[in-house]
Amino acid sequence: MENIPQGAYVKDLNNELSPYVGTYKANYKANEITLFITKEIDRPTKLMNKNFYNDVLSIRYIVKNSSGIVLQNTQSMNLNAQSNFNILSMGTMPELGQVALSYDGTNCGVGWGQINLKKLNATQISWDYYPNNTILDEATCPSGTDTTVYLPHTKGLVFTKQ
Repeated sequence: MENIPQGAYVKDLNNELSPYVGTYKANYKANEITLFITKEIDRPTKLMNKNFYNDVLSIRYIVKNSSGIVLQNTQSMNLNAQSNFNILSMGTMPELGQVALSYDGTNCGVGWGQINLKKLNATQISWDYYPNNTILDEATCPSGTDTTVYLPHTKGLVFTKQ
């Protein structure tokens, strides 16, 4: 990606992203997590001061507690490059059957890090989430802001396609 020309298009030529598309559910620590994974074609991207386009997986999600109360819902949020909550693929690891995604974090960027998904079979994926442990700078986050990371901080959590 270091040598990518301005305005280039990085296409998913081998269709490595499509097998992950769908709605998946899992339970973790009494919460139900629903992932809505879509494939975005020709998404504008900026990386290392270069503007280009690429095909990516994008994840929106809903987390509910055991009483069915929604703790966090990004499905209806208007997410863009300046938003938190974005979960977008960075690349695939076909030899491992995995895709790596970046997570911008929740409010104030808390919990940003990497998520790896591995295709287990036609209906299941495995989730590994590696959050950054940076301490929140109180000055940049308004008092009272919910900075809870509701996504499951774990390795090997199995999500089942709905």
